[in-house]
Amino acid sequence: MMNYFSFFLKKLWHWTKWFFILSIVSVLLFRFIPLPITPTMLYFLGEQALDSKRDIVLKKDWESLSNISPNMRLAVIGSEDQLFYDHFGFDLTAIKKAIRNNEKGRRLKGGSTITQQTAKNAFLLPHRNYLRKGLEAYFTLLIELLWSKERIIEVYLNVIEFGNGIYGAEAASQQYFKKSASKLTRGEAALLAAVLPNPIRYRVDKPSSYVIRRKNWIKRQMGRMSLPE
Repeated sequence: MMNYFSFFLKKLWHWTKWFFILSIVSVLLFRFIPLPITPTMLYFLGEQALDSKRDIVLKKDWESLSNISPNMRLAVIGSEDQLFYDHFGFDLTAIKKAIRNNEKGRRLKGGSTITQQTAKNAFLLPHRNYLRKGLEAYFTLLIELLWSKERIIEVYLNVIEFGNGIYGAEAASQQYFKKSASKLTRGEAALLAAVLPNPIRYRVDKPSSYVIRRKNWIKRQMGRMSLPE
């Protein structure tokens, strides 16, 4: 019995060691080069392939941050994570608020930072469980340690989904506005950011009254903000 337990521990250590090595190497690698595809993209491609009623769609076009309008950066920071440049991957105020709401029996709201969303979308599958949340926290810390804030927001704007099979600001801008992401206006950027809570339910091309209200709120946040020099 002891031999089996020892064998199990050795195997566990072996795989754990390789997981840490490969995760650190991959995060370091993608600090410098574009992500060709992500686990999330592959997962949803598989879902599309298994659904005979859906077309297989994958539209993505990596662009450097300098080729994406600053309006897009302002829009997602204003809507998703206004403390992005101040925290180290986690918004402790939002976490405390979520804990208080949970204690009062209120419905929890999403409070993931842009770094957390980048970790999830770039390196993990879109499953909701405790293991995924633990890995998300690990990758969040890792990319905060190894990437600059500019690299984090650049990757985020290139891997986030803006509609069925449409990933990144450039692909979304071409799909919905027939222009480069570098030319996005404040209103267009705010509209794209407005669907991010659920880019399948909320649509850029057919915005609901909720999306329009959210777009207008985001534009007001953008007017109060500025990007660091």
